[in-house]
Amino acid sequence: MRSATYDHFGKPTEVLSLGDSPIPKPKANEVRVKTILASIHNHDLLTIRGKYGFKPELPAIGGSEAVGIIDAVGDEVKDLKVGQRVAAASVQATWAELFTASADMVFPMPDSLDDEMAAQLIAMPLSALMLLEFLEMQSGQWVIHNAANGAVGKSLAMLAAARGVKTINLVRSSDALDDLETLNIKNNIDTSQDDWKDQVHRIIGDDKISAAVDSVGGEASGDLLSLLGHGGTFAVFGAMSGKPMMLNPTDMIFKQAVLKGFWGSKLSQEMSVKNKQRLVEELIDRAVSGQLKLPTEATFDLADIVAAVSGKLQGEKNGKVLLKP
Repeated sequence: MRSATYDHFGKPTEVLSLGDSPIPKPKANEVRVKTILASIHNHDLLTIRGKYGFKPELPAIGGSEAVGIIDAVGDEVKDLKVGQRVAAASVQATWAELFTASADMVFPMPDSLDDEMAAQLIAMPLSALMLLEFLEMQSGQWVIHNAANGAVGKSLAMLAAARGVKTINLVRSSDALDDLETLNIKNNIDTSQDDWKDQVHRIIGDDKISAAVDSVGGEASGDLLSLLGHGGTFAVFGAMSGKPMMLNPTDMIFKQAVLKGFWGSKLSQEMSVKNKQRLVEELIDRAVSGQLKLPTEATFDLADIVAAVSGKLQGEKNGKVLLKP
């Protein structure tokens, strides 16, 4: 079968190529899925670089999320059938014509969701929904987050609004503001403006910010902490800047802040099937109702994998880049 493979870690455009891999066979508790569309995520690219929390055995096939049709089931699989259209995330080797996944990580998709939506419904939106519950956010509370124009950031803002949670969405350019406003996301702030912290205070008024989510690191971490309310929770989601977090110990002490690391893939794998199904059903409902929008930037044939993972495309995209085997 065709697949996007690599035999050593490195820059995705340099180590990935179109390969011919053996067709995988599902284990007793697994299904095999014929891929329709697969997503390209930042964590996929980090994995290929060897810089993610998980390192596959090499040679490896890229990818961790896709939508497709079940074409084989293991002997112990009871609730899934050949011919069902399903989505899977937090799995491996989805950048191929076929992939296998544990039955616990696969979810049937309704006809009301198109393939482009289903291909990216679980990984990033589920992380955003799990993040809201990880932070124990309640309706009426405020959460502030940076890199808000990323896939998780956009999903977090939309899913929080649907639950009545208020968000302050920080980006670093006026173009990114336009991107959020196109999705009808409110309370967006460009941190390149000198008075951006004053803008935050004007929006929240006398309220306090109950939680902060940092995806950037460096000085941006300290900026978020300085805006967090007393007793608030600071969640570390990523480090896009590549720099260590710079946190003022005075803010940590006198705000009595709680610092926590969030790894969505790990939590997803450890979560009970019943609980994950509850969250996936919410995602489906939000997507069908239009409360959750997941734009697509481009779709590439698997043979064009190098173009699909190019730095310029990934850095300037306003939606998810998908692969079609």
